[in-house]
Amino acid sequence: MKTASTETAPLIRPMRWLLYAAAFLVFLAGLVLFVFPLRTAEWFAWTVNPPMTAVFLGAAYWSAAGLEVAGARSAGWDAARLAVWPVFVFTTLTLGVTLLHLDRFHLSPAAGPLAQGATWAWLAIYAAVPVAMLVIGWMQVRSRRPAPKSGTVARPVLPAALRLLMVGIAAVLLLYGVALLAVPIPAATLWPWPLSELTARAVGAWLVGLGWSAAQGQSSRDLRTVRPVALTSVAFVILQALALLRYGDVLSWPSAPAIGFITVLLAIGVTGGWALALARSTSPRGAERR
Repeated sequence: MKTASTETAPLIRPMRWLLYAAAFLVFLAGLVLFVFPLRTAEWFAWTVNPPMTAVFLGAAYWSAAGLEVAGARSAGWDAARLAVWPVFVFTTLTLGVTLLHLDRFHLSPAAGPLAQGATWAWLAIYAAVPVAMLVIGWMQVRSRRPAPKSGTVARPVLPAALRLLMVGIAAVLLLYGVALLAVPIPAATLWPWPLSELTARAVGAWLVGLGWSAAQGQSSRDLRTVRPVALTSVAFVILQALALLRYGDVLSWPSAPAIGFITVLLAIGVTGGWALALARSTSPRGAERR
């Protein structure tokens, strides 16, 4: 197997805590959407229908929480940046979607205090997080403190077949995500269940974020730094499988969109599992077992 030598800068404390804070916030959003999809009119920033859309978004939020925790726990910037930039892309796009559809959000007192409070919290978070990511990201890049090391560390690169699969997944997610953002109603006809203009764009923002993560992960060419992306991929597929068990009857079977949705999920799961297995085999414990 080929190897690549890398030297990484340590993760600075502000970036570490920003990732932990972001993980906590997306966990809370996922809790409402995934566990209580029928209560979004009362407890969430906007009403999400049908419930399958809510649990899909909730699964995405919860898997992103794992990405951010893994990034925060990373020793170096090379691994953590695979969590930072997809989060920045997603939060920036979601802020734009929010401002574009602000009339759909629970800003009126008639929505109830919990929903109204959730809306103001949503606006504050999505306005602050992209700015914080940029500022602290600039601080991180400027720090450029080399990690202590003894000699040159050789790390295995991703196999060509795995990189090709990640590129394919990234292309599908990015292209379709951009289509949902730009032309939500026509693009939503290719989605396996009904989406409104707002939910189509919300899903599109997630697809672009996930696609960015896959593209960036394969370009790292390093199994150890790609581990957070692999963990997120596996968690995303498991949570989406649970979502389908709960509300999968909303999908139109055996339509092309439904088959395409399952195919992409399987591809993401295979990619994540493959990368995790390779990373485990190259860890010190994995090497000892061999």
